[in-house]
Amino acid sequence: MSLGIKMLGLAIGAVIQGTAMSLFLFPHFISSGGAAGISIILNYLIQVPYAATLWALNAGMIVLAFKWLGKSSAIGTLYCVSITSVTIHFLSPVVTEPISNIFIDLSAGALIFGIGLGILFRLGASSGGMDILALIISKLRGVKPGRTLFYINTSILLLTGIIVDVRTIAYAIACQWIATRVIDLIGTISFEKKTFPNIQISKDG
Repeated sequence: MSLGIKMLGLAIGAVIQGTAMSLFLFPHFISSGGAAGISIILNYLIQVPYAATLWALNAGMIVLAFKWLGKSSAIGTLYCVSITSVTIHFLSPVVTEPISNIFIDLSAGALIFGIGLGILFRLGASSGGMDILALIISKLRGVKPGRTLFYINTSILLLTGIIVDVRTIAYAIACQWIATRVIDLIGTISFEKKTFPNIQISKDG
């Protein structure tokens, strides 16, 4: 895969992820992960913009990416974090109220979020935050990153629910469950091209 195609794929995944968060999840204070949960708490308490918090929190995790995942993964993560944050920065002020009821927005948001993050994982990058830790563990132990991400984020989701609204705990867990299944599904899809044996024609005489 050429660098240009990979960068385009990462950009698409990051935009999809940021769109899901801005349009469907954040209006209901639904956390899609650890960093998102902290950003929701700060926005709820002191009105810190979502994008600013996500960017700040990811700085430390990007440092870890250099140490554990190498330079290319860290650069890819920084690239994805930038695009996701910019997407949220422009969309969040536009969508100040939920688009639909909680169940429709939750389902749509989780599905779209999972597709975006699944693309990033498949291309060897992440959107930052706890996703990086999930990638590290998946590489070290050979486990699926989607399930790992679910367990890492659960404690932060609980804290978010306690501070904002206890009902968001159930919503966030449901979001994580749907998204991680989509992530793992995308991880099992094979994009390898089929090869065909060369047919050689021999001439007699």
